[in-house]
Amino acid sequence: MVSRSGAYDRAVAALEAALQFGIRPSLDGIRGLVDALGHPERGFTSVQVTGTNGKTSVTRLIAALLEAHGHRTGCYTSPHLVEYVERIGIAGSPIARDDLVAAVEAVLDAVPATGVRQDLYTEFELITAAALESFRTAAVQWACLEVGMGGRWDATSVVTPRVAVITGVALDHTERLGSTREAIAADKACIIKPGGVAVLGPGCSGVEDVILDRVREQGASVVRVGMPGAEVSWDLEQAPNRPGGSLVMHVKTRRAAYRSLRVQAPSYQAPNVAVAVAAAEEALGAPLEATSIRDALAQTRFPGRFQVLRETPFLVIDGAHNPEAAHVLAGAVREAFGAARPVFVLGVMADKDVSGIVSELIPVSSGFVCTASRSPRAMDPQILAEVVAVRGGAVLGVARTVPSAVRMAETAAAAGIVAAGSIYVAGEVLAAFGADMAC
Repeated sequence: MVSRSGAYDRAVAALEAALQFGIRPSLDGIRGLVDALGHPERGFTSVQVTGTNGKTSVTRLIAALLEAHGHRTGCYTSPHLVEYVERIGIAGSPIARDDLVAAVEAVLDAVPATGVRQDLYTEFELITAAALESFRTAAVQWACLEVGMGGRWDATSVVTPRVAVITGVALDHTERLGSTREAIAADKACIIKPGGVAVLGPGCSGVEDVILDRVREQGASVVRVGMPGAEVSWDLEQAPNRPGGSLVMHVKTRRAAYRSLRVQAPSYQAPNVAVAVAAAEEALGAPLEATSIRDALAQTRFPGRFQVLRETPFLVIDGAHNPEAAHVLAGAVREAFGAARPVFVLGVMADKDVSGIVSELIPVSSGFVCTASRSPRAMDPQILAEVVAVRGGAVLGVARTVPSAVRMAETAAAAGIVAAGSIYVAGEVLAAFGADMAC
């Protein structure tokens, strides 16, 4: 089937035109859309995943595990690295362009029935509605949905998940979610719905009481992973010793023990794997089948998460965009590069804790080439270079575009290059230097 490239461009233009309207603290918009569409969200069972970090990886892992157990599964993540089709997966593959067009057109056609002008909808409301419509059209049995931000007002919260996952809580998006971990935890806990199961990742430690209040209010049950008294734990058998290497781990749940699970990822993904295994068990209400879990984990890839695009010299992209994620990334660099120190191509959003990000990365870097993505929220690279210098880092150059920053870094990168600071930087490196993507 020949792609309707003109129709695809128009669909993308409609989504991008809505970006200017940002984020709205209300579910009225998405509720109006799904009502006008005939409630596609009721056509399948849902797993919803929130958390400051790790939620994309966990969403992908849960979808892969459910698919491996014979359930047709949809996967919704955000943002995309290169193009919108990455956000919506059907049965383990990105949605076809024509199918995305059909879903977006259905959503836009439904707008008049909501009584709200199209230009008042946000991009995230429109693409979330399109994902739900595409899942109904594809007759998926399970939909795994990554929250965009928080939980209380996120468009994905139009669903009533059987399993609600909170990977962890850290200080990010404080201007919208609250200035304390407790406030952010309360916002994220809103994805827990009556009678469901809450799966709490190790990053919830310290604020689990806030989340458990919500669990009790909703009559839900809870499974905790990797914290004191947790029902689920893991041990690392083998850590990768090079970029692109595999970790081997064991996971013990209240239903089963899974031995020697191999995942092509840094060991920082081990907690995410454990959380995903716990969530998949709760979704299915049974232990996972040994061959299915091994195959699913071995085949899962994590676009934009310590993803190796080239090996000589290494070119790695990572979407770390806050200090906690940068700390995790620094650990992955130590693990994969050993004593060697790569050059960082760094570009961050101006509203982030830039000093915190830089401070985490300086000890594992040989220097920085500072740049900016095409996002209007990107920090000016010269200002970023000044932050790096103030924090004691070596500034190797300043580049106005991400591809030119990579080329500049190549002249000084004996050990390799790590491009990080935002998912937009990772995406622009991927688009310029190429790699296969998988949902």
